[in-house]
Amino acid sequence: MEQDPRDLEKAQAYWRENIRYVAILLAVWFLVSFGAGILFVDVLNGVRIGGFKLGFWFAQQGSMLVFVVLIFIYVWLMNRLDRKYQYDE
Repeated sequence: MEQDPRDLEKAQAYWRENIRYVAILLAVWFLVSFGAGILFVDVLNGVRIGGFKLGFWFAQQGSMLVFVVLIFIYVWLMNRLDRKYQYDE
């Protein structure tokens, strides 16, 4: 059975877009967890949330919360991508 070249192009375009989403979301998570929690901690510690320094908050709580939000964003993006390429069920 021979595969339609259009199906292969569609699958490759889908995969490229998926990888682009993953790369962007991982970059955001890296910036929040490593950047805000380690690199910019001194600047962020000038701001307080609930009595805690913002840099400490990002290192302890913020990066985890951002990660959970990014999971929901990824699910939303992938559902939209599935509909765009007609891979939805």
